[in-house]
Amino acid sequence: MTAPALGEPGTLRIARTLTSTVSEGPGRRSAVWVQGCTIRCPGCFNPQLWTSRGGVVVDTVEFSETTLREALAAGVEGVTLLGGEPFEQAAPLALLGERFRAEGLSVMTFTGYEYADLLTWSAERADIAALLDATDLLADGPFLADRLDSTRPWIGSTNQSLRPLTERYRNELAHDLPPDRVEVTIDPAGRIAVNGWADLDALDGLLDGLGTRARM
Repeated sequence: MTAPALGEPGTLRIARTLTSTVSEGPGRRSAVWVQGCTIRCPGCFNPQLWTSRGGVVVDTVEFSETTLREALAAGVEGVTLLGGEPFEQAAPLALLGERFRAEGLSVMTFTGYEYADLLTWSAERADIAALLDATDLLADGPFLADRLDSTRPWIGSTNQSLRPLTERYRNELAHDLPPDRVEVTIDPAGRIAVNGWADLDALDGLLDGLGTRARM
C-alpha cells in the first residue's frame, strides 16, 4: 500500500459531523466524518464517502474551533475522526486533534492503513506524524468483509486493531469493552442517518419499517 497523498492543511473536506454520540468510540463523543478515501475496501459501510467530490470544504481553524466549542458545551469526552480516510487529510485533522487535546479531551482516529505503514511514512511525513501524535486511540487496518468481528466494538473485521497510542485508554482496552451500538437520527427535514456498527442484515431489520435504507 502506498502512502496517502498530501492534503491541503488549511481546509478540510467534511461529510458529516455529530456533536454527541455513544456509538463511535469510548464514552460519549463528538464525531467527524471526512469525505474522500482511496483505499475503498470492498464491503465498506461508507462507499458514499469514497469520492473526493462530495462533502463540504471548510476552513480548518474555523471548523476546529466551532467543533471544539460545541463538544465542550455538550460535555463529551473527546472526538472521533473517521470517514472516508482521515490520514488522507492528516494535516488539518492533526490541528483539530491538537485543539481537542489541549482542552483535555481525547482523540480517536479510524484508518484503513496499517499502523506499521503509518509509522514508516511518518518518518518523512510531518502531517502523518502529527496526526498520530494527536491520537489517543487508533483503529487501524482495512475492512475485510470475509473476516467480520462480532466481539469487539467500533471496528468491523478481525484483522483490524484497537491501539492505545497514549495512556488514556490503555487500561480500558484491557477490560471488557461495551457492545456495539447503532444510533438512528432523524433531522427536521425527515432525513434518516445511521451511525455506529451493525451488519447489513441487522441494519435492514432496524430500518425495515421506515421505508428507507441508510448507510453509516
